[in-house]
Amino acid sequence: MSTPIQRRIFCAMVAAATVATASADDTPLSTVQYTHAREHDIRKRIELPGTVEAPRSSLVASDVEGVVVAIHAREGAHVRKGASLVSLRTDQLDLQVKSARAQLREAEARRELAERNLERSEGLFEGQVLSSQQLDDARFELMAWRGRVDQLSADIERIELDLERSEVRAPFSGVVVSELTEVGQWLGKGATVMELMSPYQLEVRVEVPERYFSSVRRGSDAVIRFEAIPGFELEGKVASVVPKTTGQARTFPLRIRIENKEQKIGAGMVANVSLSAGNARPSTLVPKDAVITRGTKKFIYVIGANDVIEMVPVELGDGVSGWVEVKSVLPAEARVVTRGNERVQPGQRVVAEPMEYAAP
Repeated sequence: MSTPIQRRIFCAMVAAATVATASADDTPLSTVQYTHAREHDIRKRIELPGTVEAPRSSLVASDVEGVVVAIHAREGAHVRKGASLVSLRTDQLDLQVKSARAQLREAEARRELAERNLERSEGLFEGQVLSSQQLDDARFELMAWRGRVDQLSADIERIELDLERSEVRAPFSGVVVSELTEVGQWLGKGATVMELMSPYQLEVRVEVPERYFSSVRRGSDAVIRFEAIPGFELEGKVASVVPKTTGQARTFPLRIRIENKEQKIGAGMVANVSLSAGNARPSTLVPKDAVITRGTKKFIYVIGANDVIEMVPVELGDGVSGWVEVKSVLPAEARVVTRGNERVQPGQRVVAEPMEYAAP
């Protein structure tokens, strides 16, 4: 038979348990977002080092000779196509074109006079006042002055072209990598003034070992990461594969074209390139956001029956865009937690909302 004290303790325990149960039942469920795992054919990926190169790079040269009087773009400056980089002195060319134009005006006047003389000579010849020799002389005189006008017109066009070329202009939009002249320097025809590089579209050069040569094709996808920019990666396509080995290493040069609109990447940077190679194989993919790493362990959370969280250890394989291969047994179309997985635990019941990812 229980004592009054024991009965009071038992009633207090029951009341506490009732309050705890009520509190647990009233606690709102965590909301998570999920994405269905996908079956997808992927290829084996190989990791190779690469180097960023600028395919569009040029030593800009002067088409005419002259003294540098102004430099309009300094090292590191961004310039548009057609922008003036260097100006040359044009004093002599200005005098030459002025003299040629004066001579042209004289030659045109003499040509007009020769035309009138020929008209008169033809009339006098018909009236048998002039001989055929005199008529021929009038014709030759007109031809000579016409030729002189054409010659001077061509000279003026050449001088004006040289005047235009005295402004050394950018052949394409880019960045001045280095200055190769100074104000006051005499430039000969063909002398370089600047090195210009386009940083907007770059290439990554990769040396592919011969054992992978038959597996890598033009158009294959590639993921590029950079040692100097942790966490940053770009996707590109294989633009070319040169079917000839280089040196004693027995490797084949491969180039991957990448866009550099934000200009985070510089020529010469070291890159780590992941290439798809070989035949496609069926695989199970989940979004990369679903993978949780704790120490050496990797796992994902799957929403099971009654919206209860289950933890599934995974071994990762190759990546495809924002997805990664998991070498684990997953139910078909398993609901994998991609948002909110940092705040749930196995066995916890959740409110599940779908979340779409771009197809791999």
